Parts: sequence; C-alpha cells; structure tokens
Amino acid sequence: MASLSGSMRGYMREPRLMSVKKPVLYVVSPCYNEAEVIGAFYDALKAVLSSLKDIDHRILLVDDGSSDATLDVLNALADRDERVLVYSLSRNFGHQVAISAGIAKSRGDATIVMDSDLQHPPTLIPEMLVSWRAGHDVVSAVRRSTDDATLFKRLSSDGFYTVINWLSDTRIEPGAADFCLMSRKARKVLAGMPERHRFVRGLVAWMGFRRAYLPYVAPPRAAGHSKYSLRKMLRLALDAVFAFSVAPIRLATRVGVGIAALGALYLVYVIGRALWLHDTEPGWSSLLGTLLILGGLQLAFTGLIGEYLARIFEQVKGRPLYVFKQTPEERPRRATSAAAKKNARTEAPLEFANEQG
Repeated sequence: MASLSGSMRGYMREPRLMSVKKPVLYVVSPCYNEAEVIGAFYDALKAVLSSLKDIDHRILLVDDGSSDATLDVLNALADRDERVLVYSLSRNFGHQVAISAGIAKSRGDATIVMDSDLQHPPTLIPEMLVSWRAGHDVVSAVRRSTDDATLFKRLSSDGFYTVINWLSDTRIEPGAADFCLMSRKARKVLAGMPERHRFVRGLVAWMGFRRAYLPYVAPPRAAGHSKYSLRKMLRLALDAVFAFSVAPIRLATRVGVGIAALGALYLVYVIGRALWLHDTEPGWSSLLGTLLILGGLQLAFTGLIGEYLARIFEQVKGRPLYVFKQTPEERPRRATSAAAKKNARTEAPLEFANEQG
C-alpha cells in the first residue's frame, strides 16, 4: 500500500507534457512571369515568417500560367522548403482568379494574400497578426503612396475609388487592395462565393466582418515590370462596377426619361410657335442632330445592358473558375532549370503540423 501511494505521489509530481498546437498561417501569393523576383520575395517573406515563434506557416504560391521560368523557380523552392506549396494554373486566368484559387486551397487559421513583387512588404505581417489576435476577421493593408507610382497611376487610382464608391452601396477603402489577412471564417465565406468576374477587394469589403486597417508605403518593384496593362486595369474597373452596382442601368433609365421629357417640352414649344407666331421652318439640321444623339444613346445603353447580360451568360454556363495543371502532389521532385538554381535558396526539411480545412 505504501509503495502504491509513493508511486502515486511520484506520478502526481511528474509534469504532464501537453502538446500545444500552434495556429497555422497561410500566405497566398499569385505569380505571373515573376522569375526575376521570386527568389528575393521568398527570402524576405521567409525571414519574417521564421521569426514568428508562436505560429506555424505555409507559403502557397499560385503560378498563373507564366511563360517564363517562374514555375521552375517555384518548384525548386518547394524542393528545398516543405512549407512551400506550389499550384500552377493551366493558362493565364488572371490575377484575381489566381488569388481566388489560392484562397480556396488555403487551410490555415489565418490567410494572408499578397503579391510576389515585394510591393506588399512582408514586414507588415506581424502587425496584421496582432490585429487578428485582437479579434478582427479581416485586416487590410492600406497603401498611402507608392514610391515609383506615376502621376497617371495615382490619378486613375483615386478616380476609380471615387467612382466605385459613388456607384456602389459597398464602400471600398481607397488604397486597400488585395493585401489583407482573413480569419478562417472570413476565408471560407470568400472561397464560397461563386462569381466568375472577380473583384477580390470588393468581395472582402462586402463580407462585412470586423475589420482593421494598417497603412503602409509601397516600395518600388524589386525586379521586372507590372503585369497590369492599361487594358487589364480598365477590365478590372469594369468588373468592379458591374459586379457591385446596378447604377449604370438605373442611370440609363433616368437619362432616357430625361431626354423624353426634354423632347416633349420641345414639341410643346414648336406647336406653340406654329399656332401663335406662325414662324416655324423646317429644321433638317436640328432634326438630324436630335436623331443622331438619340440613336447614339440607345446604342450605348443597349451595350450597357449587354455587359450585364454577358456576365449572366458566362455565370450560368457553370464552367470551373480555373483549372490546375499542377498541384503540390503532382509537383516534379527536382527543378533543373538554370533560372531555378540561380533564384532558389536551400531550406532544411521541416515537419508539417496537423491542419484542418
């Protein structure tokens, strides 16, 4: 009995080793023809993530159908760092779709979306995590300025946010682009949205979770050049307008009613002059000008309605938003290109923590 009680006291004195599971942070980054900068981006990001001792991490890189050595560089990084997960789309589906693909594949307690050109500074990540732990489901980085932005870029950006916030009921914070952190709950809501014409920052704003904002100054691109041409920026702006506002159609109705009212007033004026002043003369020029204006407005508003109908048509076809040609399970084990060897860094093998979807 004495020996039993002694062994029980020894058992009670012995500390119990409780395994505490760290939260997992996923960093999602789309990559399109970024072979020149991926190595520097990975080094900067990894230095910040490795300094976070109380959280585990994964780096989920989505190759958006690059035509250079980007995929080879990504695969080389994944060979050397087990926390790097590489997905590759079968073609260039676009920046917003690549972000959406990464968000759908994230399994973290928190997910950060950022570009791979180093204009979204990884040094902001610890502050984002502080806000997340304080109870915010969305933490958005707000760009106050960009070091190498042209005057046209600044004016067009300011004009875009002014117009979209005037037209839409969903307010989008000026400068709050796609660089943000989302909780697991917010990420799942965003991943479940079926829209084909994606405007991610608008969808994030629409969700309405508790949100924090962190200001930052965007540095110049570390290498390469911007992949957003004027045409792509205009397409993104149109997607934003048509996805978040029916104001253009309502405007068409109001303009039509207004022109009809003006036409009725002009008819009354013409009849009045004919009855009392008897000085009306045939006005072919004015008639032709009126017809051209009305015809142009009708064609413009028909095209406007067509934009909405085209988006409905593409939505109801039900095609997948994107197609993967490579997932982490299908990744080649070794990258052999010269660009990959030049840009990748060696990373010791690491063990995975348990993750939940």
